[in-house]
Amino acid sequence: MTRVAEIMTENPVTVQPSQSIDTAITLMRQGNFRRLPVVENGRLVGIVTDRDMRRATNSPILLHEKWYDNFLLEHIEVGACMTPNPVTISPDADVLEAAVTMRSRKVGGIPVLRAGVLVGIITETDLLDHLIELLEAEQSNQAPT
Repeated sequence: MTRVAEIMTENPVTVQPSQSIDTAITLMRQGNFRRLPVVENGRLVGIVTDRDMRRATNSPILLHEKWYDNFLLEHIEVGACMTPNPVTISPDADVLEAAVTMRSRKVGGIPVLRAGVLVGIITETDLLDHLIELLEAEQSNQAPT
């Protein structure tokens, strides 16, 4: 049985709810992430995704100018578009539990908490990387000798 702690991303980059979505977008681009845990006073309070931020700033109905986009990015806080109280998982949980939870909740990542403290995040990418490792190991064991 593989545990979440074995494949999760440890000490993920986080953002505070009072920071601008421009800051969150910059952090996501720099790290090539699609989601960030939102932490306030050391406590997980939400999660924000690239999709959440696109929804907060884009409207296909309204036409606006570039300066307005920049204004929105700098002045809308992460807390306004994050998902509060996200589903979480323990680092000691089985990876299967994480995969089933992500599938049933239709989320791409789950913050990992130990005793209420954020210690990591497990994402679809982590699960796919693990699956690839398992399949490669299985394939090499079946290779003809």
